[in-house]
Amino acid sequence: MTFSIVARSADGTALGVAVASKFLGVGAAVPAALADVGAVATQSYANLAYRPQALALLGTGVAATDTVKALIAGDAGPVAHRQVGVVGPDGPGATFTGDQCHPWAGGAAGDGYAIQGNMLAGPEVVAAMEEKWIKGEAKFQYRLLDALQAGDDAGGDRRGRQSAALYVVAKGMGYGGTSDVLVDLRVDDHPDPVGELARLLDLHTLYFERPDPATLIPLTGEIAVEVRALLEEKGYDDLDSWAGVENLEERLVEGTIDPLVLEILRKG
Repeated sequence: MTFSIVARSADGTALGVAVASKFLGVGAAVPAALADVGAVATQSYANLAYRPQALALLGTGVAATDTVKALIAGDAGPVAHRQVGVVGPDGPGATFTGDQCHPWAGGAAGDGYAIQGNMLAGPEVVAAMEEKWIKGEAKFQYRLLDALQAGDDAGGDRRGRQSAALYVVAKGMGYGGTSDVLVDLRVDDHPDPVGELARLLDLHTLYFERPDPATLIPLTGEIAVEVRALLEEKGYDDLDSWAGVENLEERLVEGTIDPLVLEILRKG
């Protein structure tokens, strides 16, 4: 009753899981990941112990394929109803589908990714996700979401839609550089959870991602005068104070201004 993609970014710096289901709060059960270690999705009569077990195995250098074998071998059951996908810091991903999972059920895996789903509209769901992932060129978290959206568009969970989640880790890339969790977004109960997840990811990008250094505008000359006037008009003494209130502090770089920040400041 769930479909997911577990993957590693092309440069190997990020790992993540995107998942959707006709199930309340799927993000609370399916995904787990550790920066520079790996990522896992456990679903279909999910064994939540797979999450720490898989990450522990990957952390000792066990490959994704052998990690999946170890999870299955150590599970007292019902293994025939389980489904799991695992990706490590290098090499191919691995996926397992028990032979008693609700149809249609199956998966696909390749270099740096594993895709799996059960109770799906058909094999076209996994096929669409795999094609979108392989051809995708977007930023990693958006590439994951694009693959999930492709599965949803292909029919997704045959019972309908309810929840979705996106979980991405990368060393030191979390809020303020003090966390490895780059993205942790959940839509627990919504008629279009994947679409809502896309909306939330756009907001996350605005508020929590750091600006592209190549786009930063020096705070000098006419721009500095304009920014100072806009801040005074709003009752602020400096850019830091205003940005903190607007939750834009992650986009501040000393001596410059992010074009997105400037646009919001101008709009008021």
